[in-house]
Amino acid sequence: MGKKKSKGPKRPQEVSSRKSRKSPIILVVVAVAVLVIVGSLLLYHKKADQTDQKKGVSSADVSAPKANIPTSSDRFQKLKGRWRRPDGGYIIDIRSVDAQGNLQAAYFNPRPIHVSQARAAHREGKTHVFIELTDTGYPGATYSLTFDPQRDMLAGLYFQPSAGRNFDVLFARVPSQ
Repeated sequence: MGKKKSKGPKRPQEVSSRKSRKSPIILVVVAVAVLVIVGSLLLYHKKADQTDQKKGVSSADVSAPKANIPTSSDRFQKLKGRWRRPDGGYIIDIRSVDAQGNLQAAYFNPRPIHVSQARAAHREGKTHVFIELTDTGYPGATYSLTFDPQRDMLAGLYFQPSAGRNFDVLFARVPSQ
């Protein structure tokens, strides 16, 4: 007759062989997970330290009270005003700027041209301005400018989509009357 299948516990050798196969796999997975977490934390702290070193910030500076450090809003306030391109009378009129760098700006050639977006950013110790125009004759034309505080000028590139190329441009501040 046939053998009866035992419904009782399995033989000890079968149980232990299954456990021994699973244990190394689980240990390897746990070890890899721990290494990934530790490595990520080390990289994060190393990158933060490098950023602080580039900015000239020491760990002592981090705990020191901040005094007279210009905020983004303060940095951007110097952009307000009228700026004229000497090669054609084009005007950028920056009326206001918020702490996030959003500019309320108008553009004239000499008639008003629609400004679809205008923003400022502070990167690598410099203040940058980006303005996009969307109007008849200006579909997607852009200005990418950098503020030069010594010369009180905006300098950079004007992208003209119809020509498919960039042009070097300068804008000088128009003295207020």
